[in-house]
Amino acid sequence: MRRRTFLATSAGAALSAYAQTAPETLILRNGRIHTMDAANTIASSVVIHNGRIVSVNNRPAANFPARSTRTIDLKGRTVIPGVIEPHVHIVSLGNRPGYHTILENTTSLKEVQAALAARRKDVPEGQWITSMGGWHPNQWAEHRHPTLAELDAAVPDRPVFLYERFTGPAVTNTLGKRYFDSIDAGPKPHPDYKPIATSATGAIGAAGFAGGGPCASALYLLRKLQTPADRKRSTLDAMNYSASLGLTAMLDQVLFPTPGPLSPTQILSNLDQYHMYDAWLDLHHEGRTIVRLQMNFLQNQTDPNLPELKERLRNQFQYFGDDMMMTGSIGEWAAPLGAGAVWKEAQRLVAEAHWHNENAVQNLAGLRQVVEAYEELNKQYGISDLRWMVHHVPEVNKDLLDRLKAMNCGVEIGAFRWVTSSDPKVPAGPPFRTIVDHGIKTGIHGDGVHI
Repeated sequence: MRRRTFLATSAGAALSAYAQTAPETLILRNGRIHTMDAANTIASSVVIHNGRIVSVNNRPAANFPARSTRTIDLKGRTVIPGVIEPHVHIVSLGNRPGYHTILENTTSLKEVQAALAARRKDVPEGQWITSMGGWHPNQWAEHRHPTLAELDAAVPDRPVFLYERFTGPAVTNTLGKRYFDSIDAGPKPHPDYKPIATSATGAIGAAGFAGGGPCASALYLLRKLQTPADRKRSTLDAMNYSASLGLTAMLDQVLFPTPGPLSPTQILSNLDQYHMYDAWLDLHHEGRTIVRLQMNFLQNQTDPNLPELKERLRNQFQYFGDDMMMTGSIGEWAAPLGAGAVWKEAQRLVAEAHWHNENAVQNLAGLRQVVEAYEELNKQYGISDLRWMVHHVPEVNKDLLDRLKAMNCGVEIGAFRWVTSSDPKVPAGPPFRTIVDHGIKTGIHGDGVHI
């Protein structure tokens, strides 16, 4: 049974949304409640008072006033604890233009068409149906993007735009092509705009990580159409989807900070770090957030003076906020891993400030670089009480894991990479069994815009 089918019928998925308006006491009975305790107990009932479980399987609990108690008969359904995602970019999802469509669970282009057609029912006339990031054509049986004709067959009366990963490529339907062609034919909307040049099959070429390109130009046009209300709607959609899967708390790792006005040189991973939280903050102030969010600070400067990181460490509080929204620490990195001496100095500054720190690596050489720097800083400042982490870890060995464990550091396994290999015979993900069996503190993350 797929996870979406299982969790959509579980009671646990809705509890985070219920929490903010709940009575003082909630009783769940007649269900299969996974407690995740040391004995892996599956209980039939629990009593939750003021946000804490006070009784399991009808064990004695204090009496509570009836007026402040709600009882839910689960009728055999399953409840799970809220799942925590320790490396995600859900705030980015709330900032993505259009009516986002979840495609991560689709396994064929037929299922993609069905998902888009179902989404169309909620999308007003003239608005875009989009899916940006969170999927890869390797997950589909056809191992390719849908065509313009296939998108038209699913949604003929709304523009559709599917954008792969950070830079594209992308594909659109007839209405989307018509819009992009009209912009290409007119005056340049921005000095850095490059023609989108949508093909007859709806294909749009990828952009570069710098300098723009067809996909970046298309993204720029859609971002210009967004309103603050659009971002709030998209943020609520992201929260609701997360809660529907039982994902009730997450650590957001920002994306590549790009302050200032919109530009067609910016790709999907570029956001203004000073305003990307505006919609989430508005919803939090209105009491409408239904999942917990902690926000790390990604510092991407290669300037040897590291001005932004220094100001962040000087003026920002770690873990400041409330149960629903709070700041985190430094991550996904303090400076780019390939920045040499600048990266090392960034690690030193974080250690000197006695902050928690995280780094993402792409290979064994990167992991070795991080371990050696952590060891040096541990001798100088002592970091073993700060829970420093390394993320992704597609390659490991016992020696490096031993050395991390000795410093009380942990690793986060990047699970999404298993679907990105272009050759089924060539693994693209981390060695799960090796890492879990080692005994080092381990987590798993999706590193996506949602799950």
